[in-house]
Amino acid sequence: MNARGHVLALSGGVGGAKLAAGLAAVLPPERLTIAVNTGDDFEHLGLTVCPDIDSVVYALAGLNDSVRGWGVADESWQMMAMLRRLGGEDWFNLGDRDLAMHLQRSEGLRRGETLSTVTARLAATLGIGAAVVPVSDDPVRTQVLTEAGWLDFQRYFVGEQCRPVARGFRFAGAERARIAPGLAAALARDDLAGIVLCPSNPYLSIDPMLAVPGLRDALLAAKCPRIAVSPLIGGQAVKGPLAKLIAEIAPKAGAGGGNALIANHYGALLTHLVIDRSDDADAGALRAGGLSVTVTATLMRENADRERLAREVLKAAGVE
Repeated sequence: MNARGHVLALSGGVGGAKLAAGLAAVLPPERLTIAVNTGDDFEHLGLTVCPDIDSVVYALAGLNDSVRGWGVADESWQMMAMLRRLGGEDWFNLGDRDLAMHLQRSEGLRRGETLSTVTARLAATLGIGAAVVPVSDDPVRTQVLTEAGWLDFQRYFVGEQCRPVARGFRFAGAERARIAPGLAAALARDDLAGIVLCPSNPYLSIDPMLAVPGLRDALLAAKCPRIAVSPLIGGQAVKGPLAKLIAEIAPKAGAGGGNALIANHYGALLTHLVIDRSDDADAGALRAGGLSVTVTATLMRENADRERLAREVLKAAGVE
């Protein structure tokens, strides 16, 4: 094991972005790659919107809105107000400052640049040193099976506010997608010392990434610790629809509670699970199942919380 080697983090949006920012704060930038889910991406108002990439970039740049949990701090909404007045689609909010990101990204993509290239340039412009890469440059789009049929993710998540009962998921385009070059390069490094699955929704943030052909196998083949931080605290999700989804599609939790469901969902992909102190009762059953477990405070309210948790995760991976 290379204790001072490279770290690869897989992240979704808000919760994952917080830990990604913590890792970026405690690791030299050349030792960190953050691969981000693109299953939430969609075309809206003629623009390519990448919510999870933006959440990670804003968090690493110190621009994220910590109150709403998404978007840019000190946002204004004049464009949305005028769009509503003109009769435009207003079900998905784009703030005035946030709009600049989507305009720049969409312009680059129209010029023929890849999502990787555009993301790297935007991140660098905002002073981010660590590599932020999409899981794939090819479109992968999460869709949710509900009682009303298949819904595109943003229509389910934002338009319907997750109200329809979920029955399953699919990731349109995943079968044709290729692992993005930056992610492939991180996986191929001789000094890869740890893989971190950030506290993101396993079904809606991590599974779309694992659906890209070859990625799960590459992660399993990596000769380093693979650590997930549970997105549950006290058996509940801090934000988002995870608890609702577990109740709707997952088997009833037994020994190990909701964290056992998380561990079983990832299966052999994990060598270690980090859980919150409020779920300490789950630790025994998880360890009995052969998983290494760290119990610590996982709620990240402040930058200090992010950095402390990042150090705990790196310690569990044997990374300095």
